[in-house]
Amino acid sequence: MVDLSIFFCPNQKCKDYGIRGHGNITTSTRYGKANTHLLRCKTCNQRFSENRNTIFMHSNYSKETIQTIILAIAECNSIRGTARIFNLDKDGVNRVVLKAGEHCKKVLENLINDLCLNECQLDELWSFVKKRKLFP
Repeated sequence: MVDLSIFFCPNQKCKDYGIRGHGNITTSTRYGKANTHLLRCKTCNQRFSENRNTIFMHSNYSKETIQTIILAIAECNSIRGTARIFNLDKDGVNRVVLKAGEHCKKVLENLINDLCLNECQLDELWSFVKKRKLFP
């Protein structure tokens, strides 16, 4: 069962727009091969997918497959290697990785803004300078 408290109405004209856990979201029906929930706002009757604005939207792969692809890439596997390991199309794996990257970029743009950094950690630079022979 899907947890409806994490969803909100995506209709900007709705009075419950952006409010989570308000009780206005209900399941409408299911659709697609993955049997995805179609949700509905009781206030404005706007319908939307549970996968809206996620990397799972408009994907031919299941959520589990997408998660395993991302985990494999995060462990420094190549696109081709990941495709061979899971017996997938390399272009499909590449699309998933690009889509995940774009999604991460959007999330980080919203989370990391107006940072005033006063210090910068230079451990890697220091180890490079320290190990380098400056004098012959």
